Amino acid sequence: MEQLPLGVRWRDQSVFESFFVGPNSLVLEHLRDLHLGGAAQPATLWIWGPEASGKSHLLQAVCAETGAAGGRTAYFPLSDAALVTPAALAGCEQLEVVCIDDLEFAAGNAEWERALFNLYLGLVEQQRHLVLAAKSPPTALPWELADLRSRLSAALVLHLKPLSEEEHVSALRLRAAIRGLEIPDETAAFLLRRFPRDLRTLCALLDTLDTAALAAQRRLTVPFIKQVIERDGDPQARVTRR
Repeated sequence: MEQLPLGVRWRDQSVFESFFVGPNSLVLEHLRDLHLGGAAQPATLWIWGPEASGKSHLLQAVCAETGAAGGRTAYFPLSDAALVTPAALAGCEQLEVVCIDDLEFAAGNAEWERALFNLYLGLVEQQRHLVLAAKSPPTALPWELADLRSRLSAALVLHLKPLSEEEHVSALRLRAAIRGLEIPDETAAFLLRRFPRDLRTLCALLDTLDTAALAAQRRLTVPFIKQVIERDGDPQARVTRR
């Protein structure tokens, strides 16, 4: 897997196979086709949806898929200002796919907007792809650079629809199965009642419980989860601090 050195490494679990599709099959179809190239593929895609709806997972999955196909790619989460600066985008127009997360952090920032505009022009000229993600569609963000606003507004905009309660259970079971875990019905129901129903929290929680279950050689039953909480404190607090 090859990426630009200044890019940010993505999570190994963030691949298309671990993403529960639910009502978002069209989004997944467009993203999975990116590494195939071709004139039919849009140059710029914009994914939007609420916090913890799977945007980062999908952008990282695009990078993983592109890298597995031999392409060069990079992932930049703009919310992490300590790691990612506008200068990091220089030279990225030579990559097959560039994925930029948390675009709301760039809107209204002159340095970021100029860097994004230059990257956009370079990628279009090289016939490469730009995949962007934010909590809102591009027209809802306060862009100051008119040329950038018009270009991003012309992107293919894909909305990530929220999952139902049953779909959250299915998504949690998919992540558990990848880890070799089984989640009984009563355990899934308990987790959804006890913890926030967003995939970021639930999957981070699953990481914590997976480690505890492996050490204790126990199944993920409700009594065992309660035991972990009583012994180690509420895992949700640790998830929130990450």
